[in-house]
Amino acid sequence: MEPSDFPGLALIEVLGPEEALAFIASGQSSHAKIEQEMSVVLAAAGTERWPGLSEVLQRWWPRLRDAGAQRDVETVKRLGGGFLVPEDPQWPQALQDLQLGAPIGLWFRGAGLPIPAQGSCIAVVGSRDSTSYGANVASEITSSLVQRNFTVVSGGAYGIDAHAHRGALSAAGTRSGAVRAGRGDIPAVNQLPTLAVMAGGVDRFYPSGNEELLRAVARQGLIVAEVPPGTNPTRYRFLQRNRLIAALCAMTVVVEARWRSGALNTAHHAEQLSRLVGAVPGSVYSANSAGCHRLLKEGAAVCVSDAADIAELAGGMGEHLVVEPVVEAALHDGLGTSDLMVLDALPLHVTTSVEKLCVVAGLGATTILAGLGRLEALGLAERRAGGWKRGVP
Repeated sequence: MEPSDFPGLALIEVLGPEEALAFIASGQSSHAKIEQEMSVVLAAAGTERWPGLSEVLQRWWPRLRDAGAQRDVETVKRLGGGFLVPEDPQWPQALQDLQLGAPIGLWFRGAGLPIPAQGSCIAVVGSRDSTSYGANVASEITSSLVQRNFTVVSGGAYGIDAHAHRGALSAAGTRSGAVRAGRGDIPAVNQLPTLAVMAGGVDRFYPSGNEELLRAVARQGLIVAEVPPGTNPTRYRFLQRNRLIAALCAMTVVVEARWRSGALNTAHHAEQLSRLVGAVPGSVYSANSAGCHRLLKEGAAVCVSDAADIAELAGGMGEHLVVEPVVEAALHDGLGTSDLMVLDALPLHVTTSVEKLCVVAGLGATTILAGLGRLEALGLAERRAGGWKRGVP
């Protein structure tokens, strides 16, 4: 199945993975009870209409002949990697926030597991045709983030992705001593400097021009993919890959992005998951920064200029990282318009519901929920049993 094949994922939820494969392989073209249960699962996930079991089976059957699970496992083992499933103790729990859209499994190769926890991961993404400005900013930010014991997550592509990985790798050897951040000297920890999420199989370094870089990522960091070895990257798989980058991280930072850049897709996934989004401003004359300015203008991202900004917004969640308390006024200055409206609508001493916040703030439920997620991450909102109230950062 392709990534985010919702009928397939619904079938797995209804039957379980092994039983789902057995059902497909059985050649049955219909089953009323299974189809009805799949429809319930899909409706709960927001997919009200789907073509029906008979049609999606026609989509999967041709691939049965080429399915070679044991072959794929042996291939990835030869590369020093393996395959993770949600039942494994090392499965990154942050992916469960994707709900029905969570991957069936993750193929990996590299320095070794575990994948760091969400709070220790920062995604740094941007345009493939980056400028020297974007390259320098990406390298400086990621190098500093690694020194603060964060793991930099990106997609291994040309441009900003590549500079993000290089910056992280360059700092990997410098954090063997203590890291200074906020109060005192912080002992460095043994953590992956960078993680590349690929759109194709982990046995193929794509793009080929980044092969040397991706080999270095595999030596010192980790490479993961939800598609099996031998799978070619396609535009659809690139877009689906972006949701994994966003889900794995506490914050997604867009360094440079054109008006319709694919990096904005990652930022929108992060926003939908109530993750923090940061954008680095650029020249108003630069088309490469138009996407970043668009995120800032729409209130979807907070303006960041260096790793200190990012670490502060991420709550100092890098392992063993201590930062100074966040100044509330500075947090307010970084909020978008819709988040400020949500914050103003939150009561100080009692809790309120999302429905009431919609009325008070004059915003839709989707905007309210996304804003609450960002405010909660900043300590400006608290989730209680009875609803939501203002938090104290």
